[in-house]
Amino acid sequence: MYDHYIALDWAKNNMALARMTKKSNKIKVTESPSDLSDIKEYLKSLKGEKIFTVEETSSSQWLYSELKPFVKKLIVCDPYRNRLLSDGAKNDKIDAMKLVYLLKADMLKEIYHSGEDFIYLRKLVSGYEDVVKSGVRLKNQRSALFRSEGLEYKKDQFSSENKSGYFVLNEMNTQIKINEEVKQKYEKEFEKLSKRYKEIRLLKSLPGIGNIHAVQIISSVVNIRRFKRRGNFLSYCGLIKHERLSGGRSYGKRQTRHYRPLKQVFKLASYTVTHDVCNNPLREFYEYLIKEKQTSPEIARHKVARRLAVLVYGVLKTGKRFDPYRRGKNIKEER
Repeated sequence: MYDHYIALDWAKNNMALARMTKKSNKIKVTESPSDLSDIKEYLKSLKGEKIFTVEETSSSQWLYSELKPFVKKLIVCDPYRNRLLSDGAKNDKIDAMKLVYLLKADMLKEIYHSGEDFIYLRKLVSGYEDVVKSGVRLKNQRSALFRSEGLEYKKDQFSSENKSGYFVLNEMNTQIKINEEVKQKYEKEFEKLSKRYKEIRLLKSLPGIGNIHAVQIISSVVNIRRFKRRGNFLSYCGLIKHERLSGGRSYGKRQTRHYRPLKQVFKLASYTVTHDVCNNPLREFYEYLIKEKQTSPEIARHKVARRLAVLVYGVLKTGKRFDPYRRGKNIKEER
């Protein structure tokens, strides 16, 4: 039990702070212009252990870093799970009151936040993913420009009479070139990070995991020990489904909410290892599923992605490089 349960509804111009004590369910709410220094002073004035919560937003990491030293525990909660907030009247004060009710009832779904060590890593990966998406968009637009003329990119040439088409094509090529240069700068930075973080070097020992995928995984996971079991990690990656049971009857399986970029990393890595010209344990596993188990290629690749996620979990948990033949076992024998 904590002495003070505090919830913050934060916006750029306005904030609402709600507090409930362990002795009373009466809620005190204050609403004022957004000011971080006021919150710090307020928290300092409260005696006893304090638990504090704020919903996940673009400002939550900043609030987490600034306010964590002033409370016993700080929870950044998942707004998707807080259905109570969408019921009835809504304003900042009401939202803060409902949030503190959920906090004291221990009904909040916490979103993991870390200290400053991995902030740069996460921002770097986010920037890189934006650059990749921008590059894909530009290349798709270039292909669409060719199709609008009944042509095919790389095989046909633009008509010299189409001046507007030439101009647009040249501008697109310039943007694509700039995009590729920026992308290469990010990849060089990823290479530098592999020397700084041991976890990245460990992941690179796995088949299909290079610098980019290793950095993406580490920036998402941060601390593998926050997942108690590998099943929790697989669920976070979106690689398993959960069965729906009621009254002893099964209503099928459903995909839980998960971190989509991480699922994409494992799907791409599984495609890489299964199409690798060199033999590796995961490719042998894939071929075994195809030839001996008569599994479809799509399902086989999904199983490879899941196996790869399990290996990532093991490597990060043990702190040892991947060795498929450790303790006399290999991937085939673990089937």
